[in-house]
Formats: sequence, structure tokens, C-alpha cells
Amino acid sequence: MGKLGVDDLENLKGTHLDKADQAELLKAQTECTVIFLDEEGWPCGVVMSFFEENGTFWLTAVEGRHQVKAFDRDPRCSIVVSSAGSGLPGRRMLSIRGEATVHRDDETKQWFLDQFTTRLQPADPVSWRKLLDSPKRVVFEVRVTSILASHDQRKIAGNGRGMGS
Repeated sequence: MGKLGVDDLENLKGTHLDKADQAELLKAQTECTVIFLDEEGWPCGVVMSFFEENGTFWLTAVEGRHQVKAFDRDPRCSIVVSSAGSGLPGRRMLSIRGEATVHRDDETKQWFLDQFTTRLQPADPVSWRKLLDSPKRVVFEVRVTSILASHDQRKIAGNGRGMGS
């Protein structure tokens, strides 16, 4: 077996994100891919804005969307977060398995909208909050049940693409 990133990319053991790097990624990134099962059992995915707090992912949509119907049927999901577009150096990825709860109560919605708009649109959270605060708005709380995979390209020689080996 050769040296990782120099001779091959076979054994990626040791290239996972440690807890501090996971936290950095989740603080910097605001978009993720949410994977759920449709009514026929097929995996589907959508890109959504999110924030993470204390190991829980928070997202939103409106009634009638595929992910709302899916979570009402089956709360199991996966969320994949990458560093693309985040400004963080290196390619990083975190994939979690979780269970979603759909919140329709006004108290959760108002708490969520305050947090979400302030974190993701700090220049003008009031305007965005006004836009999002609609009658059919729901909030997703996704509790992490396990980490499926993570990756930190910075731990691979040659930038993980054979450069500078």
C-alpha cells in the first residue's frame, strides 16, 4: 500500500473531521442536502438552508413540499454538509443520520424565525423574517442519531488530488 495522496486514495482512514472541525464546518456553512424517502420509498434530496445548535439541525419549508410529507410519514433522514462555498480552506464533508420532527406550533416557529434570519441574514433579518413568516410555514428539528461519514481533504498529502506530492 502506498502513501495516501501520493500513491493512491484507497485507504481514507484518518481523514475524518474531528469534533472541533465538525463544529467549524457547521458554524460556517448555511446550506445542506437533506435526504428523505418519498411515498414510494425512493431516496430524494433537496438543498436547504439550516443552522445547527447543540447537535440539532433546524430547517424550514412550507406545507405541501415533498420533505414535509416525507417527514410526516417517516422521520428518518440524512443530512450532508460540505464546505463548498463556505470560505473554509480544504474540502470538508459531514454526513449525518437523523430523525426529523415537523413543528407546526407558533411558539417554535417564532423562535426558529428569530434564530434563522438573524444567523443567515444578519444584514437585514427583519425583512427576511417578514417574508418567511407565512401561514403554511413549518419548522424541522432534526436530531442527529449518528455520524455516517466525514472527510477532511486537508489530511491528505497533495491536496487529495495528487498536487504537490
